[in-house]
Amino acid sequence: MRPTRRTLLAAPFASSVMTTNAAAAPPPGEHQAAADALGYFVGQGSKASGGPGDIAVGQWMEAGLRAAGFRTERQVFEAPYFDVAEATLVTGSMTTWVIPQAIVTPTASEGVAGPLRLRSVLNAAEPADGAIVVLQLPYARWSSAASEAVRNPVNAAIAAGAQAVVLVTTGPTGEALALNADGDKPMFAKPVAIVGSREGGALLRAATAGTEARLTLTGAGGRREAFNVIGRLDRGHRRWLVVSTPRSGWFTCAGERGPGVAVWTLLARWAAKAELPVNVVFVCNSGHEYENFGAARLLDGAAPAPSDTAFWLHLGANVAARDWHEAGSQLSPLPSADPQRFLLTTQGLLPAARQAFSGLPGLETPYPLSDGAAGELTHIAAAGYPRLAGIFGAHRFHHARADDARCVSADLILPAAQACRALILAAI
Repeated sequence: MRPTRRTLLAAPFASSVMTTNAAAAPPPGEHQAAADALGYFVGQGSKASGGPGDIAVGQWMEAGLRAAGFRTERQVFEAPYFDVAEATLVTGSMTTWVIPQAIVTPTASEGVAGPLRLRSVLNAAEPADGAIVVLQLPYARWSSAASEAVRNPVNAAIAAGAQAVVLVTTGPTGEALALNADGDKPMFAKPVAIVGSREGGALLRAATAGTEARLTLTGAGGRREAFNVIGRLDRGHRRWLVVSTPRSGWFTCAGERGPGVAVWTLLARWAAKAELPVNVVFVCNSGHEYENFGAARLLDGAAPAPSDTAFWLHLGANVAARDWHEAGSQLSPLPSADPQRFLLTTQGLLPAARQAFSGLPGLETPYPLSDGAAGELTHIAAAGYPRLAGIFGAHRFHHARADDARCVSADLILPAAQACRALILAAI
C-alpha cells in the first residue's frame, strides 16, 4: 500500500469514518497551484520578520484564506530588526562581508580593531584580551545561535577578553549561515558576526598569523510590527483541526519556508471544500527566526485549547526542498527531495504516519515526539496537544542567502501535500 499518491478532495463519509480511494494523479490544477504559491513566495525576496517580504506573504496567505471562506484575524506583535549599513571584516587589503548576529550588538562607526585569534569550540576560552576571535564551528547544517554548541563557545571567548567574535559556519554549501536568535534581547555582550567556510579560508590563515583586522557592524535597528494570520472555519463541531506553518526567515528562504507555505496553501483549499468532521483553523506565523517568537504568541490564547483539538499538523522547515549532489566544491541539483527532514508524531499516530508518508525520503520514517522536537513544534508539543504531527529539517542551503528558486519545485510539493491529507484524515 502506497497512500502517498492518494487524492482526497472528494473523500466521502461512511459510518462517520472518512474513507479514500487511491488515485495516481493529484487533484486537477494542484500542480499549478503549488507552482504559483512557490513563485509568489520566492518572488517576495527577504522574509525578515515585519519586513516587506514577510508582510506581503502574510497578506497573500490571509487573502487566500478569505477567498476559500475562512474568517481571518491577525495577531500583532513586535519583532526585532536591523537594517545593515556596513557589515565588513577588513584584514589588510582583504574585505569580507559578514552577517551581523541578531539581535545585533553594533560597533561604533569606526568599528573595532585588534589582532585576530583563531579558536575552535575546544579552546574558545583561551585568553584573548583585545582580540577579534575567529571561532571555527565544526561541520553541520547550522540553524540557531541559541544552540549550546554555538552560544557556549562564543560566550567563553567574550569572557576570555575578546572584543568581538567572528563565527565561521562550516556547512554543505560553504556559505555563511544566519543563526536564529533570542527575540527579547541581544544574546551576546560584544559584536558577533558570521562568515562561511568558503570565505573563511583566507580569514583562518590571517587569524593563525594574528593579523590586525577591523570589524564594522553598523545600521539602524529596533522593533517593528509583525503579525500571525489565523483563519477559521467554524462548522459547529466540537473539536478543531489546526494546520500551521511559519513564513518568516533571514533571507529568501525558498527551500526552508516555501514548501511549507505551498503545502499549507493546498491543504487550506482542500479543507475548505472537504466535509471534515471538525472545525478548521489555519495559521501562518511570523517571528520564526527569533526563536519562534510568533508561535509562542499564538499559543498564548489564540490557538484552540488542547482539549478542543482533534489534530494539529505543523509544517516547519524543509518540508520538500530539492536535494543536491556534492562533488567537491560543486553542487548539482537533483529532482528528488532532500532527505534531511523529519516527521514526528504523538505515539498513537505513528502507524498512520508511516503509511501516509511511505516512499517520501526522510519522512517515511516517522519518530515519536517523545524523542524530541525542534523549532515551533517544540512549543506546540510542550503545550500538551494530544494528537500532533510536525515536519522540520534543514536542507543544504538552509539559512544561506542562496536559498532561492533553484531549491524548490512544484513536483516535490505534491507528494508531501497528498501524504499530509492522508495523515489528517487518519488522525481525525
